[in-house]
Amino acid sequence: MTFKDLNIIPSIMEGLNKANYTNPTPIQEQAIPAVLAGRDLLGCAQTGTGKTAAFSVPIIQLLSERSKGPKSARHIRSLILTPTRELAIQIADNIKVYSRYTDIRCTAIVGGVSQKVQERALNQGADIIIATPGRLNDLINQKRIDLKMVEILVLDEADRMLDMGFIHDVKRIIAKMPNKKQTLFFSATMPPEITKMVKTLLVDPVKVEITPVSSTVDRIEQSIYLLENGKKQQMLNQILEDKSIVTALVFTRTKRGADRVTRDLAKVNVTAQAIHGNKSQNERQRALNNFKSGATRVLVATDIAARGIDVEELSHVINFNLPNIPETYVHRIGRTGRAGKSGMAISFCEKDELPFLRDIEKVIKKTIPEVKGHPYPMTGVPVFEKTNKAPGGKPAFNKSSAGKPAKSKANPARKPKSEWFAKSGKTTSSRSNDARSNGSRSHSSSSKPNNGSFSRSSKTRNDRAN
Repeated sequence: MTFKDLNIIPSIMEGLNKANYTNPTPIQEQAIPAVLAGRDLLGCAQTGTGKTAAFSVPIIQLLSERSKGPKSARHIRSLILTPTRELAIQIADNIKVYSRYTDIRCTAIVGGVSQKVQERALNQGADIIIATPGRLNDLINQKRIDLKMVEILVLDEADRMLDMGFIHDVKRIIAKMPNKKQTLFFSATMPPEITKMVKTLLVDPVKVEITPVSSTVDRIEQSIYLLENGKKQQMLNQILEDKSIVTALVFTRTKRGADRVTRDLAKVNVTAQAIHGNKSQNERQRALNNFKSGATRVLVATDIAARGIDVEELSHVINFNLPNIPETYVHRIGRTGRAGKSGMAISFCEKDELPFLRDIEKVIKKTIPEVKGHPYPMTGVPVFEKTNKAPGGKPAFNKSSAGKPAKSKANPARKPKSEWFAKSGKTTSSRSNDARSNGSRSHSSSSKPNNGSFSRSSKTRNDRAN
């Protein structure tokens, strides 16, 4: 099937041809006809499936066919809501490519950059706005944006908006629009709150489900390094000595962690830039452009900031920290292996991250192969991977815990106080006497609590390990 078979108008076809789009992806094949027919749509799809073109191409066509009035009388007729600035800008860039030979105008409304520039774009007129909820709400409250003429609403990555706490903002925005409109709803997962929204917003929707979570990663070569604590940076430095890794996207759990990894890579002459929420929009966009152009070899990102990063030929994704949500792992490694291409995903795992690894493997329904023979192996087998009880009812410990056994027995009884100075008649220093006397008092006055205290501390350590 080709885009021409989907009844795309010539002006859009010209833009698609210029962008080297030839054959639609599965989600485009299913979604475009439904949207062109005016139906509401519920799309369950991961990133990298061609989702943006699946909703933006038919929107451009519908608005082009319904265009009315002079250019100066433009109103916002389609709103696309996204969770992050990067994703909004990426979608806006794509729409400009698809619509370059039409009369449709679009603009991105995001935080982190000057509002004045966006106000000027709105004053010039925009048919489609792609926005993040925070900045859009600001402009609505300032009466700078009117959504009363919106005909088509798109909620992209709705589950991520829920994760980021934007759902109430989204509901306030929707309340400013006409009740009668076409709604296109995309979400990689369907938690209860999202399911509830779908039932409220969509009317008899066409459902399109592409690439379940467990199979998204099938074409990506995955590996895991089980590392001793504190050795991740050394391992990353060593991996990046391989010059065949031209570009790599490295994920960290925190903004501070992203900055630290970037600094440490610079020390070994690896060009790297960080992208996260504390960076201004201009800094983030500059880092992304440098990465896409090849000026920067490594982009270090947090999960939030990485939404919207779409880099062709990205061969490697490296999880410096494993995510605590398994689906986030799928989102991350989906940055490589795009559009049917293969890719590599490398993950680092310390002992405290092993439960995250176990959850990830349950979701993707496969065991991630471990890389062995590196200089920083994890020592010992984690307690929770063993059985909790050994024969005889005693707790089972591995070799690493046996090396540092927890004291579960009470201290041995000391000599009576009357015998302390009986030996050889020598006088000990007053400091020594005080120390012993204090020790004796604490022991003799609380020998039972001590006994219980040691048992409790041992139990606490076992519980933590488990």
